Amino acid sequence: MIKIWGRNTSSNVQKVMWAVGEIGLSHERIDIGGPFEQNREAAYLAMNPNGLVPTLEEDDGFLLWESNSIVRYLAAKHRAGGLEPVDLRARARANAWMDWQLSVLAPAITPGFVGLIRTPPEKRNHAAIEESKKKTTEAIGILDAELAKSAFVAGDAFSYGDIPAAVVANRYRQLVPERPEFKHFERWYAVISARPAFKDQVAAVPLA
Repeated sequence: MIKIWGRNTSSNVQKVMWAVGEIGLSHERIDIGGPFEQNREAAYLAMNPNGLVPTLEEDDGFLLWESNSIVRYLAAKHRAGGLEPVDLRARARANAWMDWQLSVLAPAITPGFVGLIRTPPEKRNHAAIEESKKKTTEAIGILDAELAKSAFVAGDAFSYGDIPAAVVANRYRQLVPERPEFKHFERWYAVISARPAFKDQVAAVPLA
């Protein structure tokens, strides 16, 4: 049985847990990081030198960190789960959108998320929060334009490429209720949010 080290409120842990749910893997998730701490202790740093979550641990002692890498690894190992596109070009597109989430979408939303969810009202930097909302909305506009061309980010089928952006989309829709009408994005999100693994591992977890 695999172990996933990380608290379920982490968006990066949610990516992995969603993939685990889609594939149907037996697993144990262990709370660590955030309010649970322990992620800076020597035992955890020996597994993940960054001291971040998540970390995947397999029965034979194999360890892997970085959420998108874990998702790709599990999808490749368990191809019957259908997360990894078979077509090389679709796979490349899926990987590109996973990287885009790390380089564009996550940095855009993080200041707003931290400001609104993890900062007391009297200490919030409202200018930074509004700028974060603006940048995230611009990024979602890029995603919306792509989704005008295909049902999912890599083509006509759901894949691991959709997972990182959809985890952030869950936060965006809660944090920015005054967002523009992105009809392609909303169509995609409606389909995504109906998936049982998304409901269990992402939507059911309060922002914290």
